[in-house]
Amino acid sequence: MRSPRSSLSDSHIEETYQRTRRHLLGGAIALGCVVITGIFWYRVIEGWTWLDAAYMSVITLATVGFAEVQPLGARGRLFTIILILMGVVVIAYILNCFTEALIQGHLQSGIRLRQRRKLMQSLTSHYIICGFGRTGRQVATEFSIETIPFIVVDSHEASIQAAQQMGFITFQGDATLDHVLLQVGIERACGLVAALPSDAENLYTVLSAKTLAPNVRAIARASTEEAVQKLQRGGADVVVSPYITGGKRMAAAALRPQVVDFLDGILTGADRTVYIEEFLISPEHCPQIGKTLGETKLRMKSGALILAIRRADNSLIVGPNADTVLCSGDLVIALGSSDELYRLNQILGPIRRQY
Repeated sequence: MRSPRSSLSDSHIEETYQRTRRHLLGGAIALGCVVITGIFWYRVIEGWTWLDAAYMSVITLATVGFAEVQPLGARGRLFTIILILMGVVVIAYILNCFTEALIQGHLQSGIRLRQRRKLMQSLTSHYIICGFGRTGRQVATEFSIETIPFIVVDSHEASIQAAQQMGFITFQGDATLDHVLLQVGIERACGLVAALPSDAENLYTVLSAKTLAPNVRAIARASTEEAVQKLQRGGADVVVSPYITGGKRMAAAALRPQVVDFLDGILTGADRTVYIEEFLISPEHCPQIGKTLGETKLRMKSGALILAIRRADNSLIVGPNADTVLCSGDLVIALGSSDELYRLNQILGPIRRQY
């Protein structure tokens, strides 16, 4: 869903939208009072029926030029003149407010803001990307390619506008604050990416997130090795240093270029034909627990290749053979096309999102 390209902050848009609504509502109430005044005058003073009184009030305020329902004296005609003038003033006020709101986009922006917030509140099992700098932008792009639900949080208006122009759901606020994380659904999220400019901000964000939602998976960006250790102590599940990781990748690209190209081709990008995916086996969904890979015939039935299995005790089995038993809590890492991984997903549960 594409967000509006607005140069105003969400709070300003909401304030303007509410003010416009109040003006329009006030105009509608004033118009109703004028109509009721006319009805009561013609009913009580002129002695007409309720239907005639209502009809006369409406055609008078609508200035359609119909004849009087019943003959009016001088007093009645003077009141009708005043009623017309009152109606013209109120209707002109309403039209002016409505036209101004349409031209300046107050109503449209307010409605889109409400829709975006409603969508944001409906998100579940989503990711929260804190910071839309170079790192956060790349993470958001990869998530978008994978059709992973996420929301971008940033305190800078320019960053929020950039994310909105790319069609991402956004929230402007300080991600280090508890109430901001609560507003973007930290308790419903499955993961948080702390990609803020400073290590201190990322540490505060991880601490807040883990306090509010201890089970959320937190991935943090770090600039130094010392920051990596502090973020790990602060509760981050994974800490990535662009400088350390970038240096390792450059070395790998120099020494093993084909391996790096192959891994890049299956891990990222929109034009992939082969994927690596992970499947967490739980006793509630997987009927294959307790069976060996040979008995399950996963390779034959799905076409996907089982690369490794990480046990619940964090031990890793690389290249499992036919005698390897599937256990509850295993994390199965598989390689294959989207169709092959989809079939594997169905055999194992399904225990993961659909492909």
